[in-house]
Order: sequence, then structure tokens, then C-alpha cells
Amino acid sequence: MPKAQREQGHARVFDLGQQSLRELNQALHDLGPGSNETAWEVLNPKGSHSVAVGVDQPISIDVRGSVGYYCAGMNDGGEITVHGSAGPGVGENMMSGQIVVKGDASQYAGATGRGGLLVIEGNASSRCGISMKGIDIVVRGNIGHMSAFMAQSGNLVVLGDAGDALGDSIYEARLFVRGKVESLGADCIAKEMRPEHIELLQGLLDRAGITDVKPSEFKRYGSARKLYNFNIDNADAY
Repeated sequence: MPKAQREQGHARVFDLGQQSLRELNQALHDLGPGSNETAWEVLNPKGSHSVAVGVDQPISIDVRGSVGYYCAGMNDGGEITVHGSAGPGVGENMMSGQIVVKGDASQYAGATGRGGLLVIEGNASSRCGISMKGIDIVVRGNIGHMSAFMAQSGNLVVLGDAGDALGDSIYEARLFVRGKVESLGADCIAKEMRPEHIELLQGLLDRAGITDVKPSEFKRYGSARKLYNFNIDNADAY
């Protein structure tokens, strides 16, 4: 086994200072159901783009450093932790699993995500959660302008502040913001925090490992349903 792929404890270590990103992603894609290579560690990412994209097995990956564009895109079952910051599009089109960014995230984090949990422990830039389709996103810091633009479903939780035009043209996603909102986008309004939303939010905070805030400190935002044809049974429950 090459030095860059040596076993260290129970994790398979892949050093991008010695092997290519293509080799890393190919090794991850080659994993099949029931593989015993369930723990991976990626060293020296040095801002590389597309690190650990298309993971489709329930494995854990620790990326030791900051990454560039589209890290962990299309993740479907992996638990991926970036011990640094992430460039644009982290977790784009995520399907399931969990992604944790220990630092900050650039634009459109979690864009078009369909499932799973994305946790950003720092700040997120503009368009966080754009067109989200079922993903849950928890941001410990602030988010930038146009976040949750055309968000269709899922939950966006922000412990800090939100920039301009939050939730512009939103559909049925739920937005929970603890800090101030610079402005709301078209068709996005403040909504009542009912007991079921308190319970939902508590569950999201628990999953994200956040224990120092309470759901009652947040405000909820969602669609006024004026920009699209809304026709659903039990609409009053939303």
C-alpha cells in the first residue's frame, strides 16, 4: 500500500500532497456496500476543489484543512467533516448523511440539497440554502444576502443574523433565525412559532450538537403563498 494510503489506527489516510484528488474520489466511489473501510482521513487538501464528491456509502471522512469549490457535493449517506473552511457550493445537491464545516462557508452552501444535515460552525456567505429541496442546514454564525432563495422544503436554522432578501420567492421551507434579519425577500413573512416548530427546532439543534441556545430565542419565517398557486390539503397546518 502506498504511503499516502497507509492505515493509521482504524482510518484510511489519503494524503493529497502525495496523491491526486482524482485518485481519492475514485477510491471513495469504488467502495461498495458492506465495505470495512468506513473511516477516512484526508490530509493536505490545500483548498482543492470537489473533495469527496459523490460519496454514496455510510462512511466517515475527516478532511484536515480548508477546501475549495463543491466539497462533498451529492453526498448520499457519508458523514464528512471539514476541519477548516469551505469554498462555494459545499454540500450542493446533498441527498442524505451529514456534513460539518468547522470554519466558514462561501456562497450557496447546501444549494439544491434534497436531504441530510449540513452544519456550518462559522458564517455562511450569500445564497445559503438556495433552492433547497428537503435538506436541513444549521449555521452557528451569520448568513449572507439572498439566502433560501426559492427554497422549496427543508429547514434553515441561523443562530446569528441574516442578510438582505431572506427567503426571496420561498416555497414551503421553514426558516428559523435567532438574530436580526436585514430584510425579507418577496413573499417571505414572519410566522408564528407554534409548539410543533419549537419541537422541530430543538431536534435540529440537538442533531447539530448545539446546546447553548433555546428554540424560544428564534423567529420563524416562511412563504406568504402569494407568488405561486398553493393547493394542498390541511394548508393551515403549515
